[in-house]
Amino acid sequence: MRKVERACAFTGHRPRKFPWGYDEMDARCVSLKSALTEQIEQLTRNGVTQFLSGMAEGVDTWAALAVLALRDKNAALKLHCTLPCWEQAEQWGAPAQDLYRSILEQADSVVYVNRDYRKDCMLERNRFLVEHSDILLAVYNGERRGGTAATIRYARKAGREVWIMDPETHLVTREEGICQTAGKSPPTRKREVPFCPGSML
Repeated sequence: MRKVERACAFTGHRPRKFPWGYDEMDARCVSLKSALTEQIEQLTRNGVTQFLSGMAEGVDTWAALAVLALRDKNAALKLHCTLPCWEQAEQWGAPAQDLYRSILEQADSVVYVNRDYRKDCMLERNRFLVEHSDILLAVYNGERRGGTAATIRYARKAGREVWIMDPETHLVTREEGICQTAGKSPPTRKREVPFCPGSML
């Protein structure tokens, strides 16, 4: 019998929402990254092998880097980058763009939910992540507005298991979902697609 692969999607705040901003050498940022890696390791022990990142700056990127580092020790792990549009990183600084491209090159698959930027492309990306995962791991400060909060609400509505990490205390709250499998498998081969609205390759 073929083993069912479980998938986890990430959501969380961009650097400007954290007290340290873009200073990733700050001890609080280093500590959060370490705690995030520990949770991803816990997920792998729970049978999760597929990880989906929307590749925004901040939590999405840190989580993607953690998966790549863990993949070096466990080849069963896969990173799937799910992007809202081609232009996501165009306004970022050069170092951030270089890191972004490096992660995409190392990912097991890359999917663009839309070709061009439009008003709802980030929302569509976030829903896509939830729909193709069993678990949502969120780094969330409790704000009711914003993409992270909306993604958590969508995951709850969709019956997904939700793990919420407090960015200050690193305590994790786990909410059991009513849907044990998402019913849609993440991609299994590496491919940077030109345009793939609403579907996985």
